[in-house]
Amino acid sequence: MVPDEQSTSGPDCPSCGEPWLRPGTLPGRYRCLNCMSRYELQSVCPNCGEHSTIVRMSSTAIVRCNHCQATMLRAL
Repeated sequence: MVPDEQSTSGPDCPSCGEPWLRPGTLPGRYRCLNCMSRYELQSVCPNCGEHSTIVRMSSTAIVRCNHCQATMLRAL
């Protein structure tokens, strides 16, 4: 059985650009399975300063700013 693309790819990693970003054990934490970088989801965009309500549930998390489309992830 070949897994469908939806179940194998996730959000793009800000570091390596590969679609292997996965939620960690703590809410709002992510790890890239390709480069092993770790990130935390922020409520204020580091690019434009726009404040956004963040959803820390892994299935509904939005990791891009709604205003400028920059990543809302901060490297740990």
